[in-house]
Amino acid sequence: MQLQLITWPEVETYLARSKGIIVPIGSTEQHGPMGLVGTDALCAEIVAGGIGDQIDALVAPTFSIGMAQHHLGFPGSMTFRPSTLIAVLRDAVTSLVGHGFRRIYFINGHGGNVATVQAAFAEIYAEYSLRGEAAPQGLRCKLANWFTYPNVMKLARDLYGDAEGSHATPSEISLTWYAYPETAQKRVLDPARAPDGHFTDAADYRATFPDGRMGADSSLANIEDGKRLFDTAVADGIADYKRFLEE
Repeated sequence: MQLQLITWPEVETYLARSKGIIVPIGSTEQHGPMGLVGTDALCAEIVAGGIGDQIDALVAPTFSIGMAQHHLGFPGSMTFRPSTLIAVLRDAVTSLVGHGFRRIYFINGHGGNVATVQAAFAEIYAEYSLRGEAAPQGLRCKLANWFTYPNVMKLARDLYGDAEGSHATPSEISLTWYAYPETAQKRVLDPARAPDGHFTDAADYRATFPDGRMGADSSLANIEDGKRLFDTAVADGIADYKRFLEE
């Protein structure tokens, strides 16, 4: 159930039975020669949508721009400053809380978002504490990375081993290809598995990882794996979301 596709009376009816909402968050950044620029946002959206469809949970609009300054050396990449993303998330969550939502479950598709999203949660709680008020009863915010769900991690290791890498991974590309098969395009990559290492700013990243990948062999991606990863992520996500609602 997508928030964008229902009316306000339907939201009111939903709140009478559930105080939880799923919020996909990702990034708009390069994903090597084979991955879509929207991969991180799309993966979060795909998994969130699957969970929502299976258990009739409400899914908010996707936050498609995240923390991606180090990818700005590649055309198409976009980023927020940490302070901007914190402000955006604070306002969005505060809006939902004002309507009666109490369990805000973020499904994340981009590792670079983690620290900033957690900082946004701290800012939200601090608003109440600094005013000497208690937060609304039951209010909890949680960040869950679809790619670190336990069975997803196991499946990715089984499928790709060390060639999974850490950026432009075959697992995330496979998931997007499953949802959007018309975008699947095989390429010969040289080297097949990209180098790994450290980086600082966008110029350093581009110099260290010239085609955008980090430690990954994106050529291993395929639609069939994407279906398995989708089913696994949705199952893991449903279990985790239900636990969160019951805390």
